[in-house]
Amino acid sequence: MKLRVLGCSGGIGAQARTTSFLVDDDILIDAGTGVEDLSVDELTAIDHVFLTHSHLDHIAALPLLIDSVGARRSEPLLVHALPETIAALRAHIFNWTIWPDFTEIPHFDRPWLRFAPIGIGATIELDGRRIRALEARHTVPALGFHLDSGQGSLVFSGDTGPNDAFWREVNALTGLRHLIIETAFSNRERDLAVTAKHLFPIQLSEELAMLERSPALWVTHLKPSDRHTIAREVEAWAGRHSPRLLERGQVLEF
Repeated sequence: MKLRVLGCSGGIGAQARTTSFLVDDDILIDAGTGVEDLSVDELTAIDHVFLTHSHLDHIAALPLLIDSVGARRSEPLLVHALPETIAALRAHIFNWTIWPDFTEIPHFDRPWLRFAPIGIGATIELDGRRIRALEARHTVPALGFHLDSGQGSLVFSGDTGPNDAFWREVNALTGLRHLIIETAFSNRERDLAVTAKHLFPIQLSEELAMLERSPALWVTHLKPSDRHTIAREVEAWAGRHSPRLLERGQVLEF
């Protein structure tokens, strides 16, 4: 499997795109603004979207994606998410006020979009590739994901604060090649990070102390206004795992 980083920023700005990862050609993990850089053909090839949670930076491109290529698709785009995330999308996005309800367009029995509820621990298998939902600790119900090719695996924490359950799952894995974990705020904004349930570099080091595996470690979701400070602090507090910053355009294989 290959994961292509379309966006990994905690905000927008020149060259900054919010969270979205393209897996092979047909699976999207989150639908942030990075999706908007794909061609129409690439957008049409996406059959499955897995959402970590309902926040705008992770779902912003989803309504436009469906609108742009729905008519070209032979089957509905399938969106896998927690029931609470689906309820939020129905209530606040696909509500005919902000955006049309594409679960009813062009007809309720031939929609361009279908929702597929998943819960923590659920595994979806797609042509031998397995995607398992992991628990995340955020301000809204949220997930991380474990992607398993059969040859190796990758874990994405999603947006999360401290999470002992996450590390129990990660440490139980064999063949873990990549771990993507968020760190959104600098140490000086730790109060905001705690309130928003995001990690900051000191807290990241405390979380990584629980990691018993040795994957390539990638840090994502840095706020662009404070990116350089966060990067310096991550390096200073990295410890033995030596995390690197995830970059837009990067491809991870596993």
